[in-house]
Amino acid sequence: MLGIFDSHAHYDDARFDEDRDELLCGMKDKGVSFIVNVSATKKGMADTLQLIEKFPFVYGSVGIHPEEVALLTADDLEYMRTVAKHDKIVAIGEIGLDYYYPEPPHDVQKEWFVKQLELACECKMPVIIHSREAASDTLEILKQYTPALPKGNPGVIHCYSYSAELASEYVSMGYYIGIGGVLTFSNGKKLKQVAKEIPLEKIVLETDCPYLAPVPHRGKRNDSGLLAYVADMLAEIKGITSKEVIDVTRNNALKMYGIEV
Repeated sequence: MLGIFDSHAHYDDARFDEDRDELLCGMKDKGVSFIVNVSATKKGMADTLQLIEKFPFVYGSVGIHPEEVALLTADDLEYMRTVAKHDKIVAIGEIGLDYYYPEPPHDVQKEWFVKQLELACECKMPVIIHSREAASDTLEILKQYTPALPKGNPGVIHCYSYSAELASEYVSMGYYIGIGGVLTFSNGKKLKQVAKEIPLEKIVLETDCPYLAPVPHRGKRNDSGLLAYVADMLAEIKGITSKEVIDVTRNNALKMYGIEV
């Protein structure tokens, strides 16, 4: 029986170095059926390739996080284009804008966001969008490029942190909303409102592990097995069963990433 789909994980992170294989081999016993390992750095792309070739249930994405774009070159973009052809690479990401820190400069972030969006359009692949304190610029750029992304299925706004109104606009553009451990936090009221208003058919579950572990594990290393807590909270908000949340969000992620079971 199929279980949880973790649509956004970082198992290439050094915090998994001691027990990565053991942890991933035990995911089936934790009710996890699918994981997408999301690239964020140049090294992360190569490490993701190793993971998807080693574990049948792990898929990957290729892209560079906005905090890592300052030193990118045309050769790096060409490498992304090559890696994107792998049959288990299912998205371009995570890409986007992050204005929380002053560096890299906003114009550099925008330049590489656009270049990676153009690659996604060229490859006809969905995108995994990172956006922090950059709501207006992210929306403006995505409005330009979404029409050239897979029709009705352009990708996901990862680790969603904005208003329910903006979430509704993204849903109207075809995007899914990525929801993880923050939903269980006592200060996660804004995300709870988003989860209440957005149709379950447009939500995907994600860990962003090793970060953002849900309550009661907040502050510890996160992993895909802990998504059950997020599913329980989402079920409570929606007034449905956890199984329904797991089934619908899994099917959403399979559709979004174009994975055939």
